[in-house]
Amino acid sequence: MSDYKPSQTDISRKVRVRFAPSPTGPLHIGGVRTALFNYLFVRRHNGTFILRIEDTDQQRYVEGAEEYIIESLKWCGIDVDEGVGVGGTHAPYRQSERQEIYGKYAEQLVESGHAYLAFDTPGELDDLRQQKEKAGEVFQYDHTVRYTLKNSLALSPGKVEELRNKGVPYVIRFKMPDDREVVINDIVRGEVRVSTSTLDDKVLFKADGMPTYHLANVADDHLMEITHVIRGEEWLPSLPLHVLLYEAFGWKDTMPSFAHLPLLLKPGGQGKLSKRDGDKLGFPVFPLQWKDPGTGEVSEGYREAGYFPEAFVNLLALLGWNPGTDQEIFSMGEMISQFSLEKVHKAGARFDPEKAKWFNHQYLQNAGPGRVAGEFMKILQEKGHSADPGYAGQICLLVRERANFVHEIWDQASFFFERPEVYDEKLVRKKWKEETPMLLEKIAGLLEDIELFVAENISQTVKGYLEGEGIGFGNVMIPVRLALVGEGKGPDLFTIMELLGREETIERIRLAVEKLSA
Repeated sequence: MSDYKPSQTDISRKVRVRFAPSPTGPLHIGGVRTALFNYLFVRRHNGTFILRIEDTDQQRYVEGAEEYIIESLKWCGIDVDEGVGVGGTHAPYRQSERQEIYGKYAEQLVESGHAYLAFDTPGELDDLRQQKEKAGEVFQYDHTVRYTLKNSLALSPGKVEELRNKGVPYVIRFKMPDDREVVINDIVRGEVRVSTSTLDDKVLFKADGMPTYHLANVADDHLMEITHVIRGEEWLPSLPLHVLLYEAFGWKDTMPSFAHLPLLLKPGGQGKLSKRDGDKLGFPVFPLQWKDPGTGEVSEGYREAGYFPEAFVNLLALLGWNPGTDQEIFSMGEMISQFSLEKVHKAGARFDPEKAKWFNHQYLQNAGPGRVAGEFMKILQEKGHSADPGYAGQICLLVRERANFVHEIWDQASFFFERPEVYDEKLVRKKWKEETPMLLEKIAGLLEDIELFVAENISQTVKGYLEGEGIGFGNVMIPVRLALVGEGKGPDLFTIMELLGREETIERIRLAVEKLSA
């Protein structure tokens, strides 16, 4: 029995974690969450965060994916201490640049009897699979068939040497023990037990001279002195093999602790969250916008959708981790101080796009006015307008409560920069009466005489007149709002007047009288 139970809280060694994505496309938000949990854990323990690019699958390599990964981490505020783009004492950090390392370890396993050479061609293996399928069975290259196939366990040493000398392609497969029980203590999952009799002889080294994920992953984690492997649930089936590889290499004493994170689930809760779900329901599943280099298809990212990086990181942290309190809004520092792998759930975490918007709303309300104004001024520029930062800031503070994103502030405040072209027909029919033009002309005249044109003075003057004349407030002020905004929305009307200014306010009132009285 292989029974490895590293302590969940053992941090006697300096903590070193790695985020090791494959550059096969854009980084899914599930991958970002994996990076984040690694980052929170390692910062909590004052350790080292490593970025390693696992690009051994050259056939699936996608141009630009590595750069996308690096930019995504930077946007999220996940700082890399060591690795691709940073360097370090364990360089290189791209697996494609470490090829000669893996060949040596693969041969070591063959020599120790833990692996063997397999000369079976892809065509021969496909034939075997088809034969099994016809019989209603599944083909698996394992202990039940390995001695009947074309490999160094079944062939004579002389025949193996002959095939190698002729340059016949071969792979190196792990020789899975026939009947062992591997027991691993996963920090999230608890005790995991797997019988090796159910496992196949995985390929460790391919015919093209590149390692598979399994060999490269274990070798690199050992060489880079990784203390904790924190990765997605989808890698849990690989765990027994990885543990056995540590044993075969004689690295059991320095084997890292493992933590397999729960899946991110669809909004409905059934199945893993995918790009298709985002496309169908209208939310991003990538941190940044991604343009597929093959098809040209563009997928929206959270950055481009208007999310603050802090809000994005906050919402991801709570997908699978529960600090044990009712607190939902966390700064990065607060997350780091409270994070522990023991508080990560086993069950999948359902993604809620509406809750994601709620997080951004909270951050928008609490963001510094200068930051919001700066982002809003970019939108103004796109719309062909400009504004003083102070003025833009005042408007943002006035309307942001009604917005989830900075770009929605434009929807709430566009009337500050563009006069109404049309007026809400339903409201016009309801509130624009025969006497309205006369009343609005009176209001315009009152506004001309206010010495200091600020909301408090405007309010006192207008309300004083209406009360003195016994005129209903709504009978006048709703038509005034129509004149200034074009519809019945917007913040305090007197504040709108102050920000528009005397001249613009009066001109809009008289323009509405002219248009709606024609």
